[in-house]
Amino acid sequence: MLNAIRQLGTGARVATSVTTSSLPLLIIGGLLYAAFFVKAEPEIGTLKARPLERRDAFYGVVAPGGSILWAAGSYGKIVRSDDGGKSWEVQASPVVAHLQSIAAWDARRAVAVGNRGLAVVTDDGGKTWKEVKLPRSEVANKLLQVRAYPDGVAWAVGEVGAVLKTTDFGTTWTRVLDEKDQAWNDIFFVGQNGWLVGEFGQIQRTTDGGQSWSPVSSPVKNSLMSVHFRDARHGVAVGLAGTVLVSADGGASWQEAPPLTREHLNCVIWDGAQWVAVGDKGMRVQAGAEANDWKAGRISDKDLSWRTQVVRTADDFVLAGANLAVLHKDELRILGRDE
Repeated sequence: MLNAIRQLGTGARVATSVTTSSLPLLIIGGLLYAAFFVKAEPEIGTLKARPLERRDAFYGVVAPGGSILWAAGSYGKIVRSDDGGKSWEVQASPVVAHLQSIAAWDARRAVAVGNRGLAVVTDDGGKTWKEVKLPRSEVANKLLQVRAYPDGVAWAVGEVGAVLKTTDFGTTWTRVLDEKDQAWNDIFFVGQNGWLVGEFGQIQRTTDGGQSWSPVSSPVKNSLMSVHFRDARHGVAVGLAGTVLVSADGGASWQEAPPLTREHLNCVIWDGAQWVAVGDKGMRVQAGAEANDWKAGRISDKDLSWRTQVVRTADDFVLAGANLAVLHKDELRILGRDE
């Protein structure tokens, strides 16, 4: 009897030992089954991308009126704000090349141009953008600036002397000037009067709406990056190494302003009360209406970003370049970073 009890106890211990030793294998097997055969349901929308990200660069920005803003930049990205820059949404772009400039006729119709000689247009506020064909060069085709004017007219300029014009809101384009071994960086019109600025300090002007152009003597050899006129007579052009040129006779002659900075200046505007130019390392230069009292300084002591464009809204300045930023009463807010 005692032997039977001992044998029974021994059998129980053996069974317990087998069960205990098998437990890790069962656990491992269960985990492997879950890993290979049990799939979690994804939660759609939990990783929604931010419209403005740190890696984005925006080379062009435009304010067609009211509180509407468009910006375009790296890898074909286009964003729009309907509340003066407080919030933004990404718009689907048909291209992945960098967009260098954007212009708008109104809140619905806009055009952007960029690398590889491409142009994209919208007529529905950016809900859809489509690429359009442009005249091309066999040498280079990068377009650097586009500006929109009434009645569907726009002008685009760029490498190899490209000067292109559309009269149907960007649907079709024609080349106005012959190719040349030099880039035009900007174009600006006031009525029938227009001006071109580009590499090596070159300037041209027209008085017949762009049907004919004539060269103008320039006092500098530095490349000019931007030109703006506040009326048919008074204009400013800015460029590399802090170049500032001033004209008071419709661009027939130009005088160089005293140097204030060696930083490149990439954009100049007349904001209705003063001249404002921006450029590399956060540089800003300003002057009154006669453009004879220039002052230079940083946009913000906390930011040294390079700037390619500045536009004026009702209350603020919006800046494009290394990022998008809003300047309100000398307080700079980097969009996508400071909020």
